[in-house]
Amino acid sequence: MTTANPSLAGASDSAASPSALAEISQETLALTRRLFVQLARRPSTLVAGVLQPLIWLVLFGALFANAPAGLLPGGMSYGRFLGAGVIVFTAFSGALNAGLPVMFDREFGFLNRLLVAPLRSRSSIVLASVLYITALSLLQSLAIMATAAALGYGWPGGAGLLLVLVTLLLLVFAVTALSLGLAFALPGHIELIAVIFVANLPLLFASTALAPLSFMPSWLGWLAALNPLTFAIEPIRAAYGGDSSLSAVVLNAPYGQLNTATCLGLLAALASGLFLAIRPLLDRKLS
Repeated sequence: MTTANPSLAGASDSAASPSALAEISQETLALTRRLFVQLARRPSTLVAGVLQPLIWLVLFGALFANAPAGLLPGGMSYGRFLGAGVIVFTAFSGALNAGLPVMFDREFGFLNRLLVAPLRSRSSIVLASVLYITALSLLQSLAIMATAAALGYGWPGGAGLLLVLVTLLLLVFAVTALSLGLAFALPGHIELIAVIFVANLPLLFASTALAPLSFMPSWLGWLAALNPLTFAIEPIRAAYGGDSSLSAVVLNAPYGQLNTATCLGLLAALASGLFLAIRPLLDRKLS
């Protein structure tokens, strides 16, 4: 006589069980708490994740403090211009590392233990990683924003802060989905770390994080105008400039003008597309 796998059975009758949502939430929070316990045991990870972008912000801002007037759009200071790029790149880097805990769980056998546990839904494993990396990225970004304000680079205000958080959430969701997919597709953490190192700096330099499109050669300008980081940077930069309107034109790309709503829509489409793309892989690996 055979019995159904509790986790799979739970997934099938989740709609019929009134307690299913509560159980999935409990599982997700427990797995998320485990990740934060690991972080508490290795606080250097968080400290380094906050200090590195702050060093970038201080040093690059000081390096170009005496830039000629009119060098940047709107006559803004380089520190304010750079702030948006550092915020986005920090969130991007953190989300790109989201697959590492899952990869280590695979290699050390803990993931196999989770897969044979009576979970209501194995999707809680993925949701926990998303919640963890989102909270971590937002914490790092708020630290950068506070430092930028202390350095005199401004604060986005109430509506601007909301726009910054929404933009970062969309970007983090998209990149986290990509990282989790890589964590299940690649054979080991060495390969995943290699992909992270290869992707990080080229995507940073091929965006508007460090320089506007008008400073770039034509081919690099096209790459930057298609880079998802640019779609996140420019709405945040506009929010710092005092314009949080969804209809505000924030990017004069070679193919046309993009407003804030379009940039957010592109990020949302990217996040949805990546989660849909990795879902078959996750279903196969978690079944």
